[in-house]
Amino acid sequence: MRLTMYTDFSLRILLYLGTKERDELATIQEIATAYNISKNHLMKVAHELRQAGYIEAVRGRSGGIKLARDPEDINIGAVVRQMEDDFHLVECFNRENNTCPIASVCGLRGVLGKALHAYLQVLDAYTLKDMLGNAADLRMLLR
Repeated sequence: MRLTMYTDFSLRILLYLGTKERDELATIQEIATAYNISKNHLMKVAHELRQAGYIEAVRGRSGGIKLARDPEDINIGAVVRQMEDDFHLVECFNRENNTCPIASVCGLRGVLGKALHAYLQVLDAYTLKDMLGNAADLRMLLR
């Protein structure tokens, strides 16, 4: 399973905000600089994170973004499910576009389905708080 950059950036934003004090704001530019990634990409990701209720945005000159929930209330598996556009590991996972001639008898689909389920189950066992056990080290690296 490979996560998209979109999901990767989503998790990075949440990690960055998780290293801040509860009401401390961060700007998209600040986060983009810390990770050396595109501000434009992060703006799109932050917008969806806000719509999903993971972050809050404060407008204005001294505005920015912050976590909308406590880190222990942000489940990593839920974030990944929200941010990924599909989980079609192979063509036959997409019933609408499947043209594989052996799909009706192939055992691979079931095995890969179990693997995907196990992958998501592991992610479901962790929260953002779990990922912030080394918050001081993260803060130091993200300066």
